[in-house]
Amino acid sequence: MVGELRRQVHNIGRRRAWTIWAVGLSVYLLAVFHRTSLGVAGILAAQRFHISSSQLATFTVLQLAVYAAMQVPVGVLLDRYGSRILMVTGLVMMTAGQLWFAFAQTYAAGLAARALLGAGDAMIFTSLLRLVAVWFRVKQAPFITQLTGMVGQLGAVAAAGPLAAALHTWGWTRAFGTTSAVGGLLTIPLLLVVRNSPYAGTSVERIKMRALVDTLREVWGSPGTRLGLWSHFTSQFAPTVFTLLWGFPFLVKGQGLSATAAANLLMLMTGTAVLAGPVVARMTARVPYHRSSLVLGIVVAIATMWAVVLLWPGRAPIWLLVLLVVVMAVGGPGSMVGFDLARTFHAPHRLGRATGIVNVGGFVASLMTMGLIGVVLDRLAPGGAETYTLHDFRIAMSVQFLMWLVGGVQIWRYRRKGLEHIDRLPGAMEALRRGEAILPGLSRDPED
Repeated sequence: MVGELRRQVHNIGRRRAWTIWAVGLSVYLLAVFHRTSLGVAGILAAQRFHISSSQLATFTVLQLAVYAAMQVPVGVLLDRYGSRILMVTGLVMMTAGQLWFAFAQTYAAGLAARALLGAGDAMIFTSLLRLVAVWFRVKQAPFITQLTGMVGQLGAVAAAGPLAAALHTWGWTRAFGTTSAVGGLLTIPLLLVVRNSPYAGTSVERIKMRALVDTLREVWGSPGTRLGLWSHFTSQFAPTVFTLLWGFPFLVKGQGLSATAAANLLMLMTGTAVLAGPVVARMTARVPYHRSSLVLGIVVAIATMWAVVLLWPGRAPIWLLVLLVVVMAVGGPGSMVGFDLARTFHAPHRLGRATGIVNVGGFVASLMTMGLIGVVLDRLAPGGAETYTLHDFRIAMSVQFLMWLVGGVQIWRYRRKGLEHIDRLPGAMEALRRGEAILPGLSRDPED
C-alpha cells in the first residue's frame, strides 16, 4: 500500500527545498559532464583503443541505449525506494564507470565502462525530477524543471572546456581519474542533505516489487503518460542527434564550415537552450491548457527550419545555419514540457514510473534517428566520412521528418485523450483553462 503522508514537517518551496535541489543538481551536472565527456576525447579514444570511427560511435550509442533501457526499471525502483537511494547508487556507478574508463586499455573494457556510466546516469535525472515534484509547489515545478535542464547543460560546457584542457595537460588516465573523484566528494552532501519527502511519513510505495511492477500498466495506460512520452520523443531528438553525433560532420563536410565555426555553432545551441528554458517554463506554468500545443509549435518550427536548410540551393549561408541551430535548440526545453504533462496526471508516489517512461521517448527517438542517418550515409557514401557530400546529408537528414510526423500525430492524438480524461473530473477543465496547474485526482493544498 502507499505510504501514509502523516504530516508535513518541512516547508514546500522554501530554503530547505532549494538546498536539496541544489545538491541534486550538482550530481546531475556531473552526470551530464560524464555523458558528454567523450565528445572532446574522441580522437584520443580512437588512438588509445585502436578503433575505427564506427567503433568510436558505438561508445555513445551504447551509453545512450543503456540509459534509455534503464528508464522504466529505474522508475519502478524510484517509486519503491525514493530519490535519495537511487541518486547515491547512480553516483557510485558513474564514479566507478569513469574510473574504469580512465584505466581501460582495451575496446571491450572501454565499452563496459561506458555502459556502467550510462546505467548510473539513468538514475539521476528522474530522481531529481521527483524531488522537484514533491519539494516545490505546483506552480513552481515547471520553472524548476526547466531550470534543472538549463543548468544541467553547463555540464556539457565543462566537458568541452576544462576536460579538453585537462586531457591536453594531464593525459587520459589522470584527467578521467580526476573527474571520477568528484563523484566521491558529492556523495557526502547527497547523503547528508537530500531527503525523499517534506513529510514525516513516506512518499514511496511500500508494496511488493511484483505488485509495483504490475501498476506500470496503470501508469502506461494514462493518456498523460503517453502524451508526455510523445512530447519528449518528438521535440528532443533533433538537438540531441545534432549535438552528440551528426551536427559536426553535417556542418563541416556538408556545409563546408571550418571546425572552429562548427564548434561555435554547437556552443550557440547550448547557450540558446539555456536562455530558452525560463521562457518555455513561464509559458508552461501560465497556460497549462496549451502545453502540448506549445510542444507542437516548437516541433513545427524546427522542422520548417530544416526544410529550408535542406532545400536551399547549394550550401546554406551562415545566417541561415545560425537560425537553424537557434530554433533547434528550443527543442531541448520543449521536451521538458513532457514531464510536466505527465506530472499533471499522477500522484507523487507514481511519478518515478511516469517520469521514467516519458524520459524513454526522447532517447529512443535520438537513437533511432542516429542509426537511420548512419544507415543512409553508409549507403550513399560507402567510402566513409571523408566522402560525405552535401547531397548525402540532404537525403540522410531528411529521415528526421518521418520521426516528426509520427510523433506529431501521437501528440495530437493523446492531447485529445488527455483532455477527455481531465474533463471527467468536476471543475478540472475550467481550472486548466484559467491557467491553474491542477493535479487531477489529488486534493489541492491552498499553498499550491
